[in-house]
Amino acid sequence: MKLIDSGQSLLGQLNQVVNKGFAALAATAMLGLMFLTVVDVALRKMGMQIAGSFEFIGWLSAMAMGLSLGYVQLHKGHVAITAISERFQGRTAAAAEFINSILSLLLVVLLTYYTFRLGIIQKASGSLSETSRLLIYPWVLILAAGLGALGLALLADCVRSFTTIIQPKKT
Repeated sequence: MKLIDSGQSLLGQLNQVVNKGFAALAATAMLGLMFLTVVDVALRKMGMQIAGSFEFIGWLSAMAMGLSLGYVQLHKGHVAITAISERFQGRTAAAAEFINSILSLLLVVLLTYYTFRLGIIQKASGSLSETSRLLIYPWVLILAAGLGALGLALLADCVRSFTTIIQPKKT
């Protein structure tokens, strides 16, 4: 599997590198989550437990989910509403895809901004988790980074569909 396609634009290449890198981090978080869960369950069978394991499992879950969003968009793995774009071809389908992508991008930009802002507020306040008394903001900022990577993938989709609108492929 190639990391980037030499025929892609700079935005497309950046999208590939960022989202594949984040997907690797998400997979690592998922492995950590599974390992922690198995060890915690095994220890509980012996009457012991890992303090704060539920918090760590939640954080690793958020990390795995957040950092994989852009990669899933890159491969069109999300559920898509194609009732309109499936009925059309060429420029009209590209226009429908562009509108869908731009609206999705606007929503994700807002989510990224407010999630990042929440992380900064938590950093400033020194907000700690209840059980392990660890800082929360790094996990929130990781989620914001994952949302930003999803925004990058949506921006690449917008550019791709807009390019199809103004320069349709000749068949």
